[in-house]
Amino acid sequence: MEAAGDTEQTAQAGRCLLCGQRGGDPDPAAWRPQRKDLAEECHNAGHNYDNTRRNEDMDPRNQPSLLERIYSWENLLDAYHEAASEKWYRNDVTAFAANLEENLISIQNDLIWHTYKVGRYRQFYVHEPKKRLVMALGFRDRVVQWAIYLQTNQHLDNGMIYHSYGCRVGKGTTRAADRLQYWCTLVDRKPGKWYYLKLDVSKYFYRVDHRVLLDILRRKFPNEDGYLWLMETIINCDHTPFGLPPGKSADEIPPSERLFEVGMPIGNLTSQLLANVCLNELDQYIKHELKAHFYDRYMDDMALLYPDAATLNRWRVAIEKYLNEVLHLELNSKTTIGLVKHGITFVGCRIYPGYRKPTAQSVKKMKARMRYIAKEYEAGLIDFDAVDATMQSYFGLMGHCSTHGLQKWIEKNIIFKRKEMADIELPQEVTQWELNQF
Repeated sequence: MEAAGDTEQTAQAGRCLLCGQRGGDPDPAAWRPQRKDLAEECHNAGHNYDNTRRNEDMDPRNQPSLLERIYSWENLLDAYHEAASEKWYRNDVTAFAANLEENLISIQNDLIWHTYKVGRYRQFYVHEPKKRLVMALGFRDRVVQWAIYLQTNQHLDNGMIYHSYGCRVGKGTTRAADRLQYWCTLVDRKPGKWYYLKLDVSKYFYRVDHRVLLDILRRKFPNEDGYLWLMETIINCDHTPFGLPPGKSADEIPPSERLFEVGMPIGNLTSQLLANVCLNELDQYIKHELKAHFYDRYMDDMALLYPDAATLNRWRVAIEKYLNEVLHLELNSKTTIGLVKHGITFVGCRIYPGYRKPTAQSVKKMKARMRYIAKEYEAGLIDFDAVDATMQSYFGLMGHCSTHGLQKWIEKNIIFKRKEMADIELPQEVTQWELNQF
């Protein structure tokens, strides 16, 4: 609501308080804010309120830029809550929260004046599902990345094909496997043989070309110079190289030999988003140029189905050429063509028409993890809630697969009991919980 002084000035200027058009009653007393008939007066003056407001809202000059939406106070506050979710106990989160307003204003000023610099990365290795170098930013930088994500994710997601999975809401490994299994079942009912083409991009996160990625963002966000400056600052980090030479692993070369012009840090929220943005270019090529219908992608893992092996081989050559010449990426040696009825290894499963099984490697890792948490629980290092959370996640995964042998192994080998209770009968609730999961 306008202040009284603003109300009188607007009325004296001969503008309608509702739609802002000139004309109507110039008497300030007739336009007091407490009047309830502004719409009627606006209509009587011959104004078109709806069209006026609609035209103003649609005028690009009246819209804040993308960078302005990113550093808006409401968005930064939402980004803080998202970044801190389930991490409130961590020291960096509590330190940031202790001076929340000052820290958010500091971020806002850095973005307004284009002085934002990416902080130092904490580097470590993870070994699941395979050994990878992970780079984690401090909490302040994670707030910035959440602010970017909240304002750009929906726009970027809308431009992706439906059957692209990974780092998208509601589109994880289970949905990707469900779709491929459905297609395998569907084509298996058709006459003749059906084949699959399985593709995997070599060292994808370590080999993404920065220039290619920034060119894609410029096409998707024209005239958003502020946003493009921010993304270039994050992608072309001036103090930490992310890239690897072709065919090399992160543990094979020293940090001094890593490359600045390629690569994205595994662990960044923006990396997950941009990974899909880059490969969406390949998705569009496969769907619209090659006209492939049965195409499923989970991050850099892809599968295509077709009734002719020769056509799949031509597609493989075309896809490899597109990756090399346009995206400056390469396929790895895991590329295969085979019969659908023999099964496709995809997102940790071996998928057949009508059913799927976890791969031998996945089963081995699950067994090792179960043994580990059983020992942790026996030693009193974790409570039963932690055990339950881990086991329920495995049981949820197993519920989508044929795992009769694994279930029997769990019943025979995995028992959760405290060390001091070794000679006491296992509590009824634990026994029943463990036996009734299947």
